[in-house]
Amino acid sequence: MGKSSIGVGLIGLGVIGGQVARVLMTKTDDLSWQAGCPLVLRKVKVVPKDLTRPQAQQMEAQLFTTDADEFFTEPGIDIVVEAIGGETPAVEYLTRALTMGKYVVTSNKEVIAKHGAELMKLAQQHRVKLRYEASVGGGIPIISRFQYDLVANRIEGIYAIINGTTNYILTRMAREGVDFSSALAKAQQLGYAEANPEDDIEGIDATYKLAILASLAFRTEVRPEDIYHEGISRLSSRDFQYAQELGLAIKLLAIAKDDDNTIEVRVHPVCIPEDSLLAKVDGVYNAVLVEGDLIDKALFFGQGAGALPTSSAVVADVVAAARDIWLGVTPEAGWQPKPGKVIKPMSDIETRYYLRLSIADRPGVLAQIAKVLGDHHISISSAIQKLADKVAQTAEIVIITHPAQEKAMQSALQELAQLTTVNEISNFIRVEA
Repeated sequence: MGKSSIGVGLIGLGVIGGQVARVLMTKTDDLSWQAGCPLVLRKVKVVPKDLTRPQAQQMEAQLFTTDADEFFTEPGIDIVVEAIGGETPAVEYLTRALTMGKYVVTSNKEVIAKHGAELMKLAQQHRVKLRYEASVGGGIPIISRFQYDLVANRIEGIYAIINGTTNYILTRMAREGVDFSSALAKAQQLGYAEANPEDDIEGIDATYKLAILASLAFRTEVRPEDIYHEGISRLSSRDFQYAQELGLAIKLLAIAKDDDNTIEVRVHPVCIPEDSLLAKVDGVYNAVLVEGDLIDKALFFGQGAGALPTSSAVVADVVAAARDIWLGVTPEAGWQPKPGKVIKPMSDIETRYYLRLSIADRPGVLAQIAKVLGDHHISISSAIQKLADKVAQTAEIVIITHPAQEKAMQSALQELAQLTTVNEISNFIRVEA
């Protein structure tokens, strides 16, 4: 407690960084009281375009620098907040800050997913702390739950809606019957989707976040490349129509399961019962359903993105770091991976399946399909036939299977595609009951 104040250095003044700066400057007294000491924003590392932003106009010019060396040599910075996103140069900045013995706060899911284990080891070596609550779930306090509140549990499963863009798109498709491209265009118009939405709609963003959650939950290192991912662009309004008839909802889920020494991690569209908790999570909201041996099930729900909820989590981490520094608290040992866990190949997972097929509208076709599935040890739970076209003599059939292995289903799909009576395999969605 020899310091007169705790200094904060901020990297980036974009959407998130600008809001963090605003909170630090407008709530100084309240935050300082909660930290137990004065909190002072000492320096902001920016790129030239940041200086034209409205938030920059409300701040003193001497706070800014475009030079990384000047930022890192600024005296009195105890906590570095990284708010630029992306892998490079963020990981270099975080490494430099930790090596200099500074506490670090970040919302960067890509860096934590790819480099979190190395950065946490570095923090431990230099007796500081890396905090990253805002990297998953925006304003939902989920990271701390796994770090502290749930440690007595053996986490058995995680089922998460952790990308607001895709959840908004799927909600519009379900409620309004619009196609994917129309829903995406609306999301872009409202600012929920980027001009280049690939990371969101292809499940990449959710993959980064699941890597972080699974690593914490299962106390092992799960990297993004370990996770199977699939996006939402092939979903059709027709799939939502049929799903609703079957009592199902369609969501992009990040799923992690622990089965003794085997971990299952995957991100893809999923049909879930429409009366389930996650089925009711709509729009840009996020939710994480955790299953543990002591808690049974717990649902964490809230806004998963945006400047306001994300800045809430970032500033909370800053206050926690400041409190530790002020009180001279020695950082506890960080995340420690356990050996012996292996990632289950996607081909070995077992689940139920939704199939939508365009078929020839004549007797015996369903029997042919059932035989192919049966040959691969896949049984049919239900089937509905729709949209008979008398002129083209085609129909559409939707099948829900009983649980089957992924590799068996993929082999069956290849064989079904060869049948002369199957015009097209229109879609294929996994089902979690």
